[in-house]
Amino acid sequence: MFEKTSIPEKLTKRDLLKILKKEASKISIKDIMDATIYLREETKYMPAKEREEFIKRFTKAFFNRMRDVKNEKDRKEYNRLVNTKKLGEFIEFLDEQLKNAKNKPEKCFQEIARIISVYATFIREEPIHPVGTRFPGGLMVKKRKNVYYCPVKEKQMDTPGALCRFCVSVQDPDVI
Repeated sequence: MFEKTSIPEKLTKRDLLKILKKEASKISIKDIMDATIYLREETKYMPAKEREEFIKRFTKAFFNRMRDVKNEKDRKEYNRLVNTKKLGEFIEFLDEQLKNAKNKPEKCFQEIARIISVYATFIREEPIHPVGTRFPGGLMVKKRKNVYYCPVKEKQMDTPGALCRFCVSVQDPDVI
């Protein structure tokens, strides 16, 4: 697993993608299943119908993002440089979450989340939660005119484990 100390001063998106592909190749279907076990435990107090829908969507997003990382072909725009200072801060934050994982399902969740969130944020420049992700109450991540809007960003900015402060989305102005 790559660490903050191994991030070079200059890093292209293409080089970061190669690192992520290598990390993604280590993730198995069993790891994704374990991550789903962790999600089930974390959402056990949600209403049953909402919980099952949330887990289904989240697991699908995990599968799709991992597939995207593994299958992403190098593109011309991937020659652009990554903001390595911000990447380092992000990796440090993710390392802390991984270090604090209490069991194997949580560790699997954190390892997968690490790969796909770095991919979304620094390679694709998309929100960590894909467009269409539903939150409790039916609120969704949206895209309008090349701007990503999240309905919960401002409310989650100070949540200790939330990745919101690194996400490229902005608070949805229609949701207060």
